[in-house]
Amino acid sequence: MPQMQGNLNPHTAPPGLSLAQRSNKLELTARGYMLWRAQSLGLLSGIPFGLEREARLFGSLCSPQPGQDWLDAGTSAGFYAGVLAAAGCRVLAADLSAPMLREGQRREASGNIDWALLNLEDSGLPDASFDGVTVGATLNETHGPARFLSELARVLRPGGQLWLMYLPRTGGPLQSLLSKPALGGLNFPDPAWVGRQLPGMYPTDGLSIGAVRFGRYVKHHSEDRTPQPGRR
Repeated sequence: MPQMQGNLNPHTAPPGLSLAQRSNKLELTARGYMLWRAQSLGLLSGIPFGLEREARLFGSLCSPQPGQDWLDAGTSAGFYAGVLAAAGCRVLAADLSAPMLREGQRREASGNIDWALLNLEDSGLPDASFDGVTVGATLNETHGPARFLSELARVLRPGGQLWLMYLPRTGGPLQSLLSKPALGGLNFPDPAWVGRQLPGMYPTDGLSIGAVRFGRYVKHHSEDRTPQPGRR
C-alpha cells in the first residue's frame, strides 16, 4: 500500500478546480456533507435509497475482499472508505479538501484507512497500485473528467475494478445551469462517453436508479483484450 504524506506532487501546478470542488474546501461544507449524502440518493432517485442500501449494492457487485488495496477517489467524508475498511481492505482515502479529510477521519477511525490530500486528476500515484477504485459522485464535480478517469484507470492493476456513482447527462435545463462555471461547473457525463474514456476496461454492470447511475468496470489483463459483454 503506498504511504502518503500530504500532496504527492507539491511542485506541480495543480489542475484547475471547479466551483463545486472549491466549495468542498469549506469547513461548513465538510461538516454538513454526510447529512446531505445520507438523503441525496433517495431525493435523486425518487425511492428510499439510503447509505445502507448503497453499501449493499456496491458489495453485491464488487465483492471487496480482505487484504485488497483500494483507492477511494474523492472520499469526501469517507463513506466508501468505511465500507471497504469494514470488509477488511486496505484503503487510501484521497480528497483535495483538507476539511473533508478531517471529517472523514473523525467519522471513520479504522486503522485500515490512510488519508491523503491530493488532486486525483494528477495524483502522482504509482501505476497499477490498486485492486479497486471507488468514486462516489466525484466524477460530477471534477474539473477534468476525462483526465480523472484516465488517472483512475492508470492506477488500477490488471483485473482491477472501478466503481462509479454519478449523475448522467439528461440534457435538462437544470443540468445546463449547474454546468456553468459560475453556478458550480458540474459535469453530467453520458455513460457511453464514460466508457470511451476507459479504453483498457470493460463494463460488467450498469444500473440507473432515477437520476443516479452506478457502473462497474474491470481492467483488461494485458494478454486479454477481448471485449466483454456488460449487463444493463
